[in-house]
Amino acid sequence: MIYLDYQATTPLAPEARDALLRWLDGPDGTGFGNPHSPHRMGRQAAAAVELARDRVAALFPPGGKIIFTSGATEAINLAMRGTAGVGSISVSAIEHAAVLDTARALGKHHELNVAADGQCNVNQDVPQDTRLIAVMQVNNEIGTIQPTVEWHRKAKENNALYLCDAVQAYGKIEVTGADMIAISAHKFHGPKGVGALWVREGLDLSEVQTGGGQEHGLRSGTLSPALCAGMGVAALEAKDRMERDAEHIEKLWNKARGMFDGWELNGSDTARWHGNLNIRKEGLDVARLMSDARDVMFSAGSACASGSGRTSHVLKAIGLTQEQAKSSIRIGFGRYTTAEQLEQGCSKILAAAAEQGV
Repeated sequence: MIYLDYQATTPLAPEARDALLRWLDGPDGTGFGNPHSPHRMGRQAAAAVELARDRVAALFPPGGKIIFTSGATEAINLAMRGTAGVGSISVSAIEHAAVLDTARALGKHHELNVAADGQCNVNQDVPQDTRLIAVMQVNNEIGTIQPTVEWHRKAKENNALYLCDAVQAYGKIEVTGADMIAISAHKFHGPKGVGALWVREGLDLSEVQTGGGQEHGLRSGTLSPALCAGMGVAALEAKDRMERDAEHIEKLWNKARGMFDGWELNGSDTARWHGNLNIRKEGLDVARLMSDARDVMFSAGSACASGSGRTSHVLKAIGLTQEQAKSSIRIGFGRYTTAEQLEQGCSKILAAAAEQGV
């Protein structure tokens, strides 16, 4: 099998795997301690968690704290529900469902328009009573990079908070300033089941999940030292390899773009993370394509919405018709994708498309 679906999840880094195993039981069988216990094993586990916290924080702007969560969805819910109050929420039309559905659940909300290239223009108006603006840094479906610095500034000008979903950006490009930033470890070669919310210093959130008062009294529940340690090492590796990874991915992007000559690109070519290639071909039957090229792992859209039968809200928001959206595929590659794997995978997809006569 050839894996080309890096936006859905990324392979676990070997270094992160080693850290994960160390704190599942450890070489001497004493690594399973509860990090909230006062005895020696508990203190050792707590030290591993705090080291991981520092490593994760190193890729964020200075002046904030890390709250470990089960992933970005929980982090986003903590941010949006923990700052609930009077006023409306403004979110871009191409946000992840974790943001869109939470905004709808909380009541009064406003959707920000995006251009045909997927950019959310900062010059558009927001309601006067806006209390929170949420615009993601890199879109998970089309890879568009948003002007997050400008959106943070606009939020300040409107006396609103700014939440940034940086799931697809963290560990790949510089994460820019915000009041709150959500990430998920498995998107940058860490383990599944752990993520974090970065909260600006001086910002107080309300407790959403009650219980034992862990994680600064904001997220009750026993932390997994293994998952936190794995995430911390993945962050450390991402920091050390960011430039090399970007150079590698740029080469893969150029190769893939050349192979899919004649296909239409969805989203911006320039304001984009180049590990995401979302393209379409008129008349393409994507369900048949995925069946015929079943040994290549790629996507017909966001993995979080797969199987729903709904047309991608992201592709609709940038102006694609239902037919154009349904003839689109997403190919994702990254650190561990070789040029040979990419070429083989793309060749199989192209051969399957040719069988359809498109």
